[in-house]
Amino acid sequence: MDEKIDQETTSGASAAPAILLIDDNAVQAATRQAILKRAGYFVIAVLNPVRALDQLQNQEFPADIQLVITDHLMPGMMGVDFVRELRTTYPTLPVLVISGLEEAEDEYKDLGVLFRMKPLLPDHLLASVHRLMRPAESDPA
Repeated sequence: MDEKIDQETTSGASAAPAILLIDDNAVQAATRQAILKRAGYFVIAVLNPVRALDQLQNQEFPADIQLVITDHLMPGMMGVDFVRELRTTYPTLPVLVISGLEEAEDEYKDLGVLFRMKPLLPDHLLASVHRLMRPAESDPA
């Protein structure tokens, strides 16, 4: 079973900001990937969070990851467990967590993530990504 949707290897990959997108739902992952790619981001979508973490820690991706977007509920490893493990190696890497469970936000307290509820409209997804990719330009509040 293929655990990744698309890893572009075009020469333009290094010019665009690279985003690692993790979601076990292939349709949602592909939809978000398309939205982000149209906005000019280089997106690597992975369906398995354990595999994504392994690839990230071993630097197996074709570009330096500048942002991680993850789902909360996933088989094999919950989003919060993924982020906790990620923080041991990448304590400052920006992370966007998307969940349909409002109560899940409390689980990410003190993990330095931006939490958004599903459904996340394309404009809200892009605004969240823009905010995380350019923190210096964000409102100081």
